[in-house]
Amino acid sequence: MSAKRTQKAQAWGYFDRIVRDAAPAGLHSNPWAAGADGELVFVPDYATLERLLGVPLHLRAATTTGVPALALDVWISYELRRAGFNADAVWPRPSHPRVLPVTLAHLLAAAPASIRKPLDEWISSKASIKNVTSASATVLGKNYLKQVDVIMSDWQTGPELLISTKRMDSSYGKNAPNRVEESYGDAKNLRLRHPLAALGFVFGLRSDILQKEPKVAEWLLDLLVKLGREDDAYHSTCLVMIEYDDEVAVSEDDGSDPEDRTASAGLDSESEIEDIDEADAQELALDAVLSSLPKVSIRHDATPAELSPGRFLGTIVNRVLDATPVNLHLEARARKRLARISGGQ
Repeated sequence: MSAKRTQKAQAWGYFDRIVRDAAPAGLHSNPWAAGADGELVFVPDYATLERLLGVPLHLRAATTTGVPALALDVWISYELRRAGFNADAVWPRPSHPRVLPVTLAHLLAAAPASIRKPLDEWISSKASIKNVTSASATVLGKNYLKQVDVIMSDWQTGPELLISTKRMDSSYGKNAPNRVEESYGDAKNLRLRHPLAALGFVFGLRSDILQKEPKVAEWLLDLLVKLGREDDAYHSTCLVMIEYDDEVAVSEDDGSDPEDRTASAGLDSESEIEDIDEADAQELALDAVLSSLPKVSIRHDATPAELSPGRFLGTIVNRVLDATPVNLHLEARARKRLARISGGQ
């Protein structure tokens, strides 16, 4: 009998289906388009983001479960695949296991079917395999190991992209200073060991802060902008201003820090496995749930231009391409080239 499904395990089923719907047969749309001035701009798929953000509300998942922040991680990794980066190199992957070394993925692809099928099934049946696969990625910074939410890495290149996400839907005045302090420390720790990696920070914030605590909102947005200007910290920072109705809001009244993800950091336990035996049964119920997710929208009007998701993703992708030889990330380069040609017609 399979373990009782956690909210995170349930969420993965919905997240994966949403991403599959957005990229049928694994074919992703090109995010690049010509802007008004002729320069290429990254155009995010906000419709998919809004669907993903509806999942934690449907599950009534508090931020302490890690599910609300995970919705951001899934979307960012999806956007990086839209940009043309290798789906196995960008973690979390769009299927279990979420962290799989690229070399192992290549080995599985090249192995004869008689070997590949049982090995793939064995890997997929495990929540994690020590020192091989895991549900989350941890990298060594200058002074300490750090779990990073979205990563692109390979043993030949080392980490090329490191993005941290935070989510805050309540208790703004109480928790905002903690989020800012953590982000500064994480940036210094990672940047000093991986100076060539594109380093980014994404902050998901519920829009009711604008009415409930406008002074805190002004202070926080100003700090996020400045955090993206530091020479030795993040290359870019991002704000996702999330709006949804109070009727679907999840209570965070247990006295814990809403963004304390330590409770969900030990993801390699058997309880986190995504219930492979029940996958078929769950698939039957997905359509009904996903067609009636709580409505979520993104407040672009309340997002400073320097923190816009499109600017952030474009900066991060270009940073990776500028720091690598032209014979790497060929698909990502081809997508930009195609957009440039199409825009010039």
